[in-house]
Amino acid sequence: MIMQVTATAIADVKIIKPDVFGDERGFFFESFNRRQFAALVNGGQAVDFVQDNHSRSAEGVLRGLHYQIRQAQGKLVRVIAGEVFDVAVDLRRSSPTFGQWVGAILSAENKLQMWVPPGFAHGFAVTSESAEFLYKTTDYWAKEHERCIAWNDPAIGIQWPLGLEPVLSEKDRGGRLLKDAEVYA
Repeated sequence: MIMQVTATAIADVKIIKPDVFGDERGFFFESFNRRQFAALVNGGQAVDFVQDNHSRSAEGVLRGLHYQIRQAQGKLVRVIAGEVFDVAVDLRRSSPTFGQWVGAILSAENKLQMWVPPGFAHGFAVTSESAEFLYKTTDYWAKEHERCIAWNDPAIGIQWPLGLEPVLSEKDRGGRLLKDAEVYA
């Protein structure tokens, strides 16, 4: 995997641009390589992904902001069809960027990936007709530890690129404000 890695405004969250090799037949790229990921993204530490997830969502769907208070998950995310606005929110109380967010457009066309390390809430909004979203996680999903921050918490102030009210699940409609949420030390 040959890639370019860019730190976001929150240094631990990275944007990964793989080198894509294409010709008239199509394209090829490595979407994950453990050695290069450790060296270029994760400060030399290997990551052990234990679960892969795949979702499909319609235009205007907003999923998030999700996290697990125990069994914190790091997520390597990408889009294989369509486009999303992807967001990470720092929930590490001891961090100088606690409560801040970063976002990026991920699409099948640009093939960008985002590394959302443990200690962050994660969410995305679909900005195309539909989108298929893949994510690798560093810990297993655990319903009893899952939490949700309100997607529109004014204290966080995410600038979602949506013209209308988003389509939300019941869980996402019930997200807590950051000031009332369980967060990491």
